[in-house]
Amino acid sequence: MSRSTVLASTVAALALFGAAYIGSTNIGGSTTVGSAQLQPGLAAAAQQKPAGPLVEVFKTPTCGCCSQWVEHMRANGFNVRTTDMNDISEIKKSRGVPDQVQSCHTAVVNGYVVEGHVPAADVHRMLKEKPAVLGIAVGGMPVGSPGMEYPGTKPQAYDVMSFDKTGATRVFAKH
Repeated sequence: MSRSTVLASTVAALALFGAAYIGSTNIGGSTTVGSAQLQPGLAAAAQQKPAGPLVEVFKTPTCGCCSQWVEHMRANGFNVRTTDMNDISEIKKSRGVPDQVQSCHTAVVNGYVVEGHVPAADVHRMLKEKPAVLGIAVGGMPVGSPGMEYPGTKPQAYDVMSFDKTGATRVFAKH
């Protein structure tokens, strides 16, 4: 197999699987992957993991459980950007989050609102199914929901609720 065939196969495999950086950069600026050398532009493309959906999170700067939920989302393939605000009530109001399902943080992903400690799997499901709703929410802060886990404490049962522009809610998932 020729060196160019090996190089093309390696770049294709890295791009396909979203491999993380697995080489080392030489002084000359090229990157070694296996026994092949990539030029800087190809090396950058090979090193980047495909970005998951962007989740924009609005939270207060002192909320630890919100930060833990952000880490849960990142661990489940989402690209997360946070904005710390002292008062996020205007975000909730402008995004149509009904009072009965409000929680400590509000997020937006692909035009949908995600309120509170919603499991990443439910967000992935919403994005796949594309329901005709404004978003999904876990009202309050139920123990055992993502970001609200406490060792030695039994998780509470909770529902993930969908909501529409009229404020109507219905069960989206049970946990």
